[in-house]
This record gives sequence, structure tokens and C-alpha cells, in this order.
Amino acid sequence: MACTLVYELKRDLMMFQQNSYRPSRYRTWLSESKDTTSMWRLAALVIFFISISSFSHPYATVILTVAFGIICTAHLKKQKYKKPLAWTARAKRIFTVACILSAAAAVAGWFISPAGSFVFERITAMASALLAAYCASHIIIIVANFILKPVEAAVTRHYYNDAANILKGMKDLKIIGITGSYGKTSTKHYLHRILSEKYDTLMTPGSFNTTLGVVRTIREYLKPYNEIFIVEMGAKNIGDIKEICDLVHPHMGIITAVGPQHLESFKTIENVQATKFELADAIPSDGVVIINNDFPKIADRKVDNCGCMRYAIKADAPWRAVNISYGADGTSFTVKGPEGFELALKTQLMGEANVSDLLAAIVCAVKLGLENKAIQAAVASIEPVEHRLSVKRTAGGITILDDAFNSNPVGSRMALEVLGTMRTGKRIVITPGMIELGSEQQELNLQLGQTIAQNVDIAIVVGHYNREAIAEGIRSKDFPDENLYLVDSFAEAQKILASIAAKGDTVLYENDLPDTFK
Repeated sequence: MACTLVYELKRDLMMFQQNSYRPSRYRTWLSESKDTTSMWRLAALVIFFISISSFSHPYATVILTVAFGIICTAHLKKQKYKKPLAWTARAKRIFTVACILSAAAAVAGWFISPAGSFVFERITAMASALLAAYCASHIIIIVANFILKPVEAAVTRHYYNDAANILKGMKDLKIIGITGSYGKTSTKHYLHRILSEKYDTLMTPGSFNTTLGVVRTIREYLKPYNEIFIVEMGAKNIGDIKEICDLVHPHMGIITAVGPQHLESFKTIENVQATKFELADAIPSDGVVIINNDFPKIADRKVDNCGCMRYAIKADAPWRAVNISYGADGTSFTVKGPEGFELALKTQLMGEANVSDLLAAIVCAVKLGLENKAIQAAVASIEPVEHRLSVKRTAGGITILDDAFNSNPVGSRMALEVLGTMRTGKRIVITPGMIELGSEQQELNLQLGQTIAQNVDIAIVVGHYNREAIAEGIRSKDFPDENLYLVDSFAEAQKILASIAAKGDTVLYENDLPDTFK
């Protein structure tokens, strides 16, 4: 049973980590996932009550406990996760304390046995205590995190101060912050590639877009010879962007979008707007912020504390991308700006949202003095960011549009419209829908279903989280029911795909939900 508990604590810690080590978010996940009342925990609870009942025989308790432990351990060992536990220093500390608390429960079981109990009876009591710990493993993880709060605060403070001192020693370093409801990661990559034509440029890697992620980047990756540091800034709560800005003090900023992402934590679009514009508010008077007027909650927000460069594709703005055309080898478009600025560009990237993200990077590059030829060369060489509408072709002649990193109302519509332009073979989409949209979750996934119906031939909806809303949207457009598949898992979707896909078909993978949304 001890082995079972160790595996369960590891799984619980993984989910706690995926919820950013935040007890409130973890408790919300527990409530929504019904993990606390899973079949396994209910079975353990039944065995626990049998073990402490007056009519229970110690041998029966041991047999039931051992049997449960073997079966449950085998189940936990064979589980596969999209985002396994990352054994960071913090994760190791929490896991160690959780194991100590569990061991303490087992020891307590030994000592609370009635006086005169035989060794076997005491061992039985320890097994019962471990069963109780298994049932309460979520609580053990939360308690372990609480115990470590002073330690984590001290560690964080040390790392934060170290990062701040490193930045203070690099007075000539130009720092560019990038935030937005979506598009910030792609914009970061595009800007890094373009600016690298002239400057020694560093960007925050992967999804290092929290304060601690930025701290880690500064301490582990920033070099004295770097000239520009591009900082992606993510947020799920008011004040998150300001916290990063207070550390790095950006000279320039880009706000790519203000939309209904993370509404579960922000509650209102106004809160999203206020948080994203914490970046603009942090820019000094001699700096500049570059913002996307295609979003109403950006266009209607004044910026008067620093310079402001507005760009757009559809809306009115001084900087615009026009004459956008798509072909088999990518996209061509023209950037027009103030004072007659005009630059024709070609890129391997597909979709309007990618053009918008490129436009933001180009405006920033122009501001930083890059020549037109350098910008053209960089844009032509940019490859799609992995899992963000990247294009692959299989040996069997099937085109894969991989947009699995995440999904939002703008990006998903763009990806589906790109799929809709395909004219050879069947157009197939595999998606679990969009998440973290708060009160708009149902409506926006219904609209996603409608967009799917208008652009694809076969739709495979994965999981239960958004199934009803997406299916309702698809069916509202008279989509053939025999071409709509509702499946429980990605593995099941792959089996269906293998049976229906043929040479010339195009398959779009739109989003891939983490384990917390199974």
C-alpha cells in the first residue's frame, strides 16, 4: 500500500503542478474533475471502513489492502500523461514532505493500536492508516505545500534578487515585453528571428512566461553580450504582468490581443484589458508600446504615458498588412506605414493571425532600425512555431496542420479557414475545443462547431468537456451526422482517422487539452 500511495502522491503533485502550484486552482480542478470521488478512492474508503469496523478480521483487512494496492499500483504505473510531472526543485521538496507526512500517518497507525496488540495487528493498523492517507492524498499535497511556504518564499526571493542584480549590471540591454490573450509566443519567435539579423537577441524559452520563468531565464540564459532581451509575459490574474515588469523594466512592449482567454480567473474582459495594459503602463516616457487595433478592447484604450504604435489587418491603424494572398508555398503581403512606408514580404507561414503576429514584430523591427532587406530575408526564412499551425506531410500523402498547442476563438477560426481552403481530398479536424473561457465557454465552443461545419468534411470531437456545445454548433449548420464522430480519447480519434484518411486528405489538430481537462 505504501508503493500505491507514493505513485498516487506523484500523480496528485503532477496535477498540482499543472495548476501552477496554486491551491485555489487545484481545488477548483478537484471539484470539476470529481477526482476526490473516483472509483479508486471510493474503493479505498470502503476497505478503510471495513478495516476499522469491530467485526473486521485482521487477515481480511490485509488481504483486501494488499489486493487493492497491487491492482491500483498497476493501474497508476501504466497511465500515460501528455505533460508528465517535471521534477523541479520545488516539486522534489513538496513530494518529500508529502512522503514524510504519509509515513507519519503510518507510524501513528502503529502507536494508536490498542495496548497489548500483536505485531500483526499493528501492521494492519498501519495499512489502514495508509489507506486513509491514500483517500486524502490531495490534502497531503496541499498541506505539504503550505508547510513549505516560508521555504519557497525565501528561495523565490533569493532567485528574484539575483535576477534583478544581473539586469542592473546590464544597463545597455534593451528589454521588450510581449503579452496578449493569444499570439504572444508566435510574435516572440518572429521578433527574435527578425532582430537577430542585427542584434544579439535572447528570448524567454518555451512557455517561461511567468515571473519565476523570467527569473530562471535571466539567471541561466542571459549573457553579458546580449543586446536585446525579449520577454514573453503571461497572466491569469490581475497584477501578473505588472509583477514581471517590476522585475525587468521593459523599454518597449507589444500587446497582441485582448480577448476572452482565461476568463475563468479574470471574470470580465475589462479585467483582461487592464492586466494586458499593465505592460503599456510600465513603459517609460521615452519608450514605445506596439498594440493591435484589430481588438476593440485595445483600440478603445488610450496610451499617453509613452509612445504608441498601432497596427491592424482589418481595423484602422497607421501600420497595416494589406494585399494578403495565400499560396501553396505560404503567404505574401505588404506592410504599409506612416510617411509612405511600404514593404512587400513573403513568408512560409499560413493564416491571418500569423500575418498579424508578423506585423507586430515588423513594426518593432522598423522602430529598432532594421533595414528593409534584413526584414525581408528574416521573414522569408521564418518557419512555423511547432504546434502553432505548422504544416507537415506524411509519407502516405496526408497533409497535417498542427495547431495543437492551444486554442482560442481567433486562432481556431483562422486554422479552420486555412483548412477550408484545401481543395484536394477530405478536410478533417480533430479537436477537444477551447478552455478557460469562463461564462462564454458554451457559446464560443458552439461558434467553434459552426465554423467547423462550414470548413470541414469530417469532424472528430475528443472528450466530454466541450462535446455538447461543439456538436450543437456543428449540427446547427446541417452537417452530415455520419461525418461527425464523438470520441472519448485522442487514441480513439487516431483509430478513426487511420480508418478514414487517404492520400490527398488534410488533417487539422486543433488544440490538445492537458491532463487536467480529461
